[in-house]
Amino acid sequence: MITVDKDICIGCGACIAVCPQVFEMGKDGKSQVREQKNIKCVDEAIKACPVGAITK
Repeated sequence: MITVDKDICIGCGACIAVCPQVFEMGKDGKSQVREQKNIKCVDEAIKACPVGAITK
């Protein structure tokens, strides 16, 4: 399961830029999982997150 730790997320949008099929910006200004899809860009988004807020 792909998760975004809202306590760590800074809302930079890197994950959304890399993997918009899975991530979107929430109303709180932080990333959230749009759809659970285990596709290649998820791993790229995990690496792109500057604060390590994404896990799977």
